Amino acid sequence: MAKLAQKVTLSPSRDIPFDKLVLSQSNVRRIKAGVSVEELAEDIARRGLLQGLNVRAVVDADGVESGTFEIPAGGRRFQALSLLVKQKRLARTAPIPCIVRDAASEILAEDDSLAENMQRVALHPLDQFRAFQALREKGQREEAIAAAFFVTPQIVKQRLKLASVAPALLEVYAEDGMTLEQLMAFTVNPDHARQVQVWEVVKNSWNKEPYAIRRMLTETSVRASDRRAVFVGVAAYEAAGGVVLRDLFQGDDGGWLEDPALLDRLVAGKLKAEAEALASEGWKWIEVATDLPYGYGYGHGLRRLAGDPAPLTDEESSAHAALLAEYRALEEEYFGQDEYPEEIDARLGRLEMAMEALEQRPLIYDPAEVGRAGVFVTLDRDGSLAVYRGYVRPEDEPREETAVQDGDGADAMGQGDDVGVSSWKPSATSAGGTVITSGGQPIGSEQTDDEDDGALKPLPERLVMELTAHRTLALREAIGRSPDVSLTLLLLKLVTDTFRTSSASGSCLEASVRHVYMSAQAPDLKDSIVAKLVDERHAAWQADLPLGDDAALWDYLSVLDQGSRLALLAHCLSFGINALHEKVNPYGAGISASGLSRRMAHADLVARAVDLDMVEAGWEPTVDGYLNRVPKARILEAVREAKGEGTAQLLDHLKKGEMATEAERLLKGSAWLPEVLRRADLAAGDGKPIADGQGEDAGEPEDVDLPAFLTAGLPESAASMIAAE
Repeated sequence: MAKLAQKVTLSPSRDIPFDKLVLSQSNVRRIKAGVSVEELAEDIARRGLLQGLNVRAVVDADGVESGTFEIPAGGRRFQALSLLVKQKRLARTAPIPCIVRDAASEILAEDDSLAENMQRVALHPLDQFRAFQALREKGQREEAIAAAFFVTPQIVKQRLKLASVAPALLEVYAEDGMTLEQLMAFTVNPDHARQVQVWEVVKNSWNKEPYAIRRMLTETSVRASDRRAVFVGVAAYEAAGGVVLRDLFQGDDGGWLEDPALLDRLVAGKLKAEAEALASEGWKWIEVATDLPYGYGYGHGLRRLAGDPAPLTDEESSAHAALLAEYRALEEEYFGQDEYPEEIDARLGRLEMAMEALEQRPLIYDPAEVGRAGVFVTLDRDGSLAVYRGYVRPEDEPREETAVQDGDGADAMGQGDDVGVSSWKPSATSAGGTVITSGGQPIGSEQTDDEDDGALKPLPERLVMELTAHRTLALREAIGRSPDVSLTLLLLKLVTDTFRTSSASGSCLEASVRHVYMSAQAPDLKDSIVAKLVDERHAAWQADLPLGDDAALWDYLSVLDQGSRLALLAHCLSFGINALHEKVNPYGAGISASGLSRRMAHADLVARAVDLDMVEAGWEPTVDGYLNRVPKARILEAVREAKGEGTAQLLDHLKKGEMATEAERLLKGSAWLPEVLRRADLAAGDGKPIADGQGEDAGEPEDVDLPAFLTAGLPESAASMIAAE
């Protein structure tokens, strides 16, 4: 006969006065965790006790109930109730809902305590997000929700943001199809269609890290830290109707501006307004540009006016004297001490800044010169307005002076067909007669992502021009600190000009010296290491040289010591370095094929003399600067030379964009260079290798640096097997 199932009997519930309850020593919870007792007490005061206490009657030695009850499960709730009683917010005899376990039960008190704490199932995060959203939809403010659940309003905003992700992605998350970190990344962009589109792209990809998702969702946006956004101001952008994407889950550096076209219009409008305000100063022309290519700061063949600093007013002179007197008094008072007290050091710093502000005087120019000169209006690196006054174009010089200075004519001041300042055409004229132009940034030919047949085709000419601009600037910096080499270079040019009857075109030195402008250059050239070194050296010399008076300059140069004279010679000569690849013109204008070949060979001699290393100069193969600009075959060739055939084979199945990104990671720190940037002596093996791992025997299979997407989650043996294949 089948056994009847034993019926379950539940423990009865009853209300027990608070003063009849005591904590049990059988409670297994010893370590504080979770919500504090104070927060729990506030929650009970607000909504009441949601869960009764588990209690047992206290019996004496004879098994007789004493009238009090101990609490093996629910100790934190009891402590919270005790706090409310202590605060006189709850009566000592208030009835407390309890589940009363039979004192003679076979279930131990410790068993009850352990079960109550272990049998809980935490709420799924998605259920919490949706619950917060439901409260918000029913009219509760974020601050009220935060106060009710003892979290910050920021946490509530984060939970609500997660709940606002596309429903399809929330279902994927509910089924453990994506991680919480990935879900958080999708909150950057509120466009549900775009969110789903990105997930479809990354869900089967090797790279679906949160940072990759954020990058894809913001790839058409501009960071708030971009100098254009800093110049305009995010508030002004939003006031004009622009949208800012924010990341509530990690530092986003101010967010992303979603409408770059609007931002550019605001920048152009603000720069134009600044230019129109400057027109009242009487300048002949004002050039407005968001970004001026490297080299414009030196005039690019323009004469710079030498203005005189405006004199201090009586009030400014008195203020400066007072600041200087206080500064010297503090220095004298604390003379001999190892270091200044903190407040004194801070005061000295403020005094220095105040004096510098008074000493930085605007320059006053000759009105006649102002009428033929112009101004550059642009953005500085930090997003502030940059105004460069007092540049005179060759065609604006008085005719008699121009005839003397130009020498052989236009060719002496220009660079063939290179686009320069002298070729600008007026685009707008202000009421005061000042011509305001907007040059903008050079536009290169668009790059295509067409698949190729695997053959190694020549590098795009525009890319070669940009790479040789990097090399030219690096050579310029190296020559500027190499007086011996610069003297040899100058003598070579002068001897060639003196003793050869044929044309000397094709040299990499313009010995006039005139500033060689790099018409094709990568956007990051002006922020490179060598650009900063050249700028600093130029500024240091410019601060010392008396440029406004030829007699004073002659006297200055004549008393310089030999070392300083050589250093100055090297610096000036460096601006004539021209190692640029240019388009060959077979019809005579510009440079010929043989001239270009001689220029490059000459440049390599100079590079060898100054021991130029483009890796040390800061060049690296990045996605934007090289890898996305060449066919897939070129990317694989670079990885093969740097890391070996095994690593290259691991990438050959990827799409162009993914291949370029992974190649950038693999080539980081490898010292690999494209052939355009290699020195002939090193490329031939006469010296250090071109890059780590280059050569026929590079990168044996056991040494292959596997891409991250192939090694994630694999045991060491599995990774080795892949490498061996």
